[in-house]
Amino acid sequence: MKHLEDTPWWICDPEDTNYVAYSDTDSIYIHAEPLLRHLYPNFEEMSSEKKDDVLEEAALKYQDIITDSYSDLATDCFNAKGKHRLEMKTECVIRSAYFRATRRYAQWITKQEGIVKESLDVKGLEFKKANFPPVLGKFFHKTLVDVLKGEEQSEIDKRLKEFKTQILDGTIPLTELGNPTSVKTLNKYTERKARAGEMFTVVAKGAPAAVRAVIRYNDLLNFWGLNKSHSQITQGDKIKWIYLKPNPYQIDAIAFLEWDLPEKIRTFIEQNADRKKIFESILLNKLEGFYNDLGWTLNLNPYKEMFFKF
Repeated sequence: MKHLEDTPWWICDPEDTNYVAYSDTDSIYIHAEPLLRHLYPNFEEMSSEKKDDVLEEAALKYQDIITDSYSDLATDCFNAKGKHRLEMKTECVIRSAYFRATRRYAQWITKQEGIVKESLDVKGLEFKKANFPPVLGKFFHKTLVDVLKGEEQSEIDKRLKEFKTQILDGTIPLTELGNPTSVKTLNKYTERKARAGEMFTVVAKGAPAAVRAVIRYNDLLNFWGLNKSHSQITQGDKIKWIYLKPNPYQIDAIAFLEWDLPEKIRTFIEQNADRKKIFESILLNKLEGFYNDLGWTLNLNPYKEMFFKF
């Protein structure tokens, strides 16, 4: 768990240990392992299920202690005489968790309100966003689950290298690697349509990459005379877009409609797609942040583990 930083002195003195792993508007997550090791000398020998049980027992006891203290809080701070509605409640037992930032976390829940369960609760992490390619999100999700369940870094690294190879060698189709999004500002950034003898529309400054990609797709559709048999991308359409390598048309990114992709444009994309940039800009930079949070070093050099003998 990633501990809170810059804890105020009135909450925890600098020389003391802060066991709060994360806090939100109405929730607090406590790193309880040190307490459990103190209470149960045989903690390491316990099964995972038994550890969950003793954690829940400790949480319920502290729940009652804190709830009792709320009576003083209600009287001293809110001048509430008699009964009040302040209550601390144990919500769930978490075997492991990853906290990236406020409202961006993942937790492996094994008990919730006393009921044994097995679920992964993910909130706000980048790979869950609608504009993250599902095939990359699925890989990130699997990596996160494996880390929370104790998988070694060496095994995670191995699978990442294999996945990178599948992206670069074409095993994973480009249609699965495109960034999904909706076209919302196409009209705003279309400064001037291509005139007779021109190939490209003039794009206004500041246009997002996805919008430029859409405009260039429509330009190619018109230039190659495909607009009579295939649909142009219009405002409000759901599309995917990908980065391209340097090409004769100097197009750095292109969008497409997955359900209506002309074969000529599909071939152009296959020949010019920048798979390396797709991997690095979409997945790798997110994984680097994840690795840093874990205290790991991300190194995809295939020769890292090799030794040469002379």
